[in-house]
Amino acid sequence: MLAVHFGAGNIGRGFIGQLLHQAGYEVCFIDVNQELVDEINSRKAYSVQLAMEGTPVSVVEGVRAIHGQDTEAVARAIADADLVTTAVGPNVLPHIAPAIAAGITRRITHTDRPLNVIACENMIGGSAQLKTHVFAQLDEAVRAKAEELVGFPNAAVDRIVPLQKHEDKLLVTVEPFFEWAVDQSHIIGDIPQIEGVTYVNDLTPYIERKLYTVNTGHAMIAYLGYQMGYAAIDEAIRDDEILRATRQALQETGALLVAKHGFDKGQHEEYVEKILGRFANPYITDQVTRVGRSPIRKLAPQDRLVGPAMQCFDHGIVPEHLGLGIAAALLFDFREDPEAVQLTEDIQRFGLEHVLKTYTGIRVNHALFSIVMNHARELQARRKTN
Repeated sequence: MLAVHFGAGNIGRGFIGQLLHQAGYEVCFIDVNQELVDEINSRKAYSVQLAMEGTPVSVVEGVRAIHGQDTEAVARAIADADLVTTAVGPNVLPHIAPAIAAGITRRITHTDRPLNVIACENMIGGSAQLKTHVFAQLDEAVRAKAEELVGFPNAAVDRIVPLQKHEDKLLVTVEPFFEWAVDQSHIIGDIPQIEGVTYVNDLTPYIERKLYTVNTGHAMIAYLGYQMGYAAIDEAIRDDEILRATRQALQETGALLVAKHGFDKGQHEEYVEKILGRFANPYITDQVTRVGRSPIRKLAPQDRLVGPAMQCFDHGIVPEHLGLGIAAALLFDFREDPEAVQLTEDIQRFGLEHVLKTYTGIRVNHALFSIVMNHARELQARRKTN
């Protein structure tokens, strides 16, 4: 069996690629990093290390790679594939769509074998969005056939892969915990048998639970940690003030998730504590600047902070601590992050209120707007006195 995976980065190798290998797939990575492609093709194997006591290592063998710009070779691989997956980041999905479209076109002219394309991204509806980009590249006849033969089931994925510092370019360290849920209602043909994958009929509760707990919590720690001068996530969460604010923000999202999706309150509280424990793992050192990168994307109306905060009001929940997280994200002024630089320049040029309204979509007369502004002013005043 052949799995074509877009993205040979740390998540691709340390999470998706490893599970595909363990399920018996030959994994062909697609990436635009020539050095990474050459290294994989030279060694045809790489190692995955668990971030825990004893740091056990497993070897993933029988892998190869193709450069993403070699569209012909990528198309041939997709034509032969049993499964296609991605872990490239939401912003990259439009850029890989032409190669996937070329592969589907080539495949459909030679076989009626079904194919499923699963986007394993930190976003809601990743596969559906990828399908839109791919189908825009197909001609009408191929598109009609692809509707019958190519599935794009959405997925929710969760595994912390910290910043890597290894001499071995292919060695990747990952946390022991992982979760990969796939919407089986949109799979065409046989369900891929991959140990560790949970197939569900309604993925939305799982996606939102992960996004509004793991991603929200991670963002809270990163942005508050940055404001308070911490370098690493595990250092920041040991600060009682940051831990308390993050836990309270996750209580707000937890109340939303319980009300909206019917999660068991006690079980969800246990899930939150497990997530907080993962962030505090001393074997995972992740920089607050890496976790907080791309603040404009993370401040979007449907993303991890503003999304749940706005929905809280629909259920009678006041998102005071989510508002604090939004304020801290607005003031994330890390000079090596282009989006942070743009935010900072816009605040200096247009003012905080204009930037808050522009990037989050929160109306000036909405209660959340004043909550965020109050916290932002407090954070600004605090930074001036430090």
